[in-house]
Amino acid sequence: MEINPYKGKKILLVEDEETLAVGLEYNLIDEGYSVDWAKDGRQALELFNSKDYDLILLDIMLPYYTGFEIAEKIRVKTPQMPILMLTARTSIEDKVKGLELGADDYLTKPFHLQELLLRIRGMLKRKIWYKSSSELQPTYRFGRNVINFENLICSSGSKKIVLTQREAMVLKYMVEKKGVIVSRKELLENVWHTNPEIETRTVDIFIARLRKYFEIDPEHPIHIKSVRSAGYLFTEEK
Repeated sequence: MEINPYKGKKILLVEDEETLAVGLEYNLIDEGYSVDWAKDGRQALELFNSKDYDLILLDIMLPYYTGFEIAEKIRVKTPQMPILMLTARTSIEDKVKGLELGADDYLTKPFHLQELLLRIRGMLKRKIWYKSSSELQPTYRFGRNVINFENLICSSGSKKIVLTQREAMVLKYMVEKKGVIVSRKELLENVWHTNPEIETRTVDIFIARLRKYFEIDPEHPIHIKSVRSAGYLFTEEK
C-alpha cells in the first residue's frame, strides 16, 4: 500500500450534508489526514480563524454563509490557502464565480472518491512547489507590472491587484516557461494535476483574468499571447 506523502496535513471539511460529510471525513482520516468538519458557514469561519489548515474542502450551499462568501473571507486573510469547492451546481457561471472569488478548483457532485483524493494530493503538491519556487523568485517585473509571488499582492501601473493562489500559480508556471508555448494540456497536468480531458475551459478562464489584470489591452495581449491550436506564450515585451 502506497504511503501518503502528505500524511498529517490538516484539512477543514465544510459540508452540511451529513451523510456525505461523515463518509468524506472517514476516508480522509483513513488516508492519513487530520480533519475538522464544519457543518455550516459560521462554524467553518470559527474553525478557520482559530486553527491552521493546509487545505479547505468547501461546499457552496451552506447555512449562514455560502461557500462563495467563505472563500472570499479566507482569501483576505490567507491568500495562499488551497480551496477545493464541492458543488451540486453544474452551470459554468457558478464555477466561474467560485474561481473568481478564490477557489483553486472544484468538483461537481456526485464525484468519485479517488478523484477527490487525487485532487487533494495535487493541490498539496502544488502548494509545496509554489512555496519553494516563490522563495527563489519572490518578485517579478514585466512591462508595467510587479508581481509578488509570496503575498500575492501585485501592481499594474497604479492599479493594485491581489491574486488568488491558482492565478499566481498559472502566472508563475508561464513565467518559468518564458518564450516557450505552453498548451492547455500542459497547464492542466502541471498546475492543476488533473486529466486534461476534464476541463480545458478552466484554463481559459484563468488566462482571461490574468490578461485583464496585466495587459493594457486584454483583447490584444502583448505578454500572455494565444498561439492558435497550440496554447499560450508568455513574453516580457514592452
